[in-house]
Amino acid sequence: MSHHPDDIILTTVSKRKLEEELVHIRSVKRPEINEAIRRAREYGDLSENFEYQAARQSQAILNGRVAELEAILQRAKIVEVLNEVDSVGLGTTVLVYDINNDEEWELTIVDFVSADPINDKFSISSPIGRALIGKKVTEIATADTPNGTAQYKILSIRYE
Repeated sequence: MSHHPDDIILTTVSKRKLEEELVHIRSVKRPEINEAIRRAREYGDLSENFEYQAARQSQAILNGRVAELEAILQRAKIVEVLNEVDSVGLGTTVLVYDINNDEEWELTIVDFVSADPINDKFSISSPIGRALIGKKVTEIATADTPNGTAQYKILSIRYE
């Protein structure tokens, strides 16, 4: 599985969620904020109008999210979850032996949207995800992490 470093790996489901969020922002949120700005303008002096300033700030945040979603979707590479468990891939849960810390650790390889490292869900594009992808049981993966180089021996792979 080879990807360009700028690719954002997504499943079809995650891509659809992002597209739905973009549609919701454009069809519901933007009109609401535009209406709030219009109403706030009716209050007069805009320099001291809290409602106007707050609505404009919300508009800027929303526009930033739209730009972010558009950039993600433009760079998205769709990868389907396969039920193959002979090697680490998208959607697999992996039990590894952390050689550096002498402990076992279970993590799941997910797409960009589902990544949640605090809950041991690592993006396929993260340093750990990239190191583990394609590895088989008994193989050792080396990842350059923010805490230094880590080595993991693959103990088991399963698809849930």
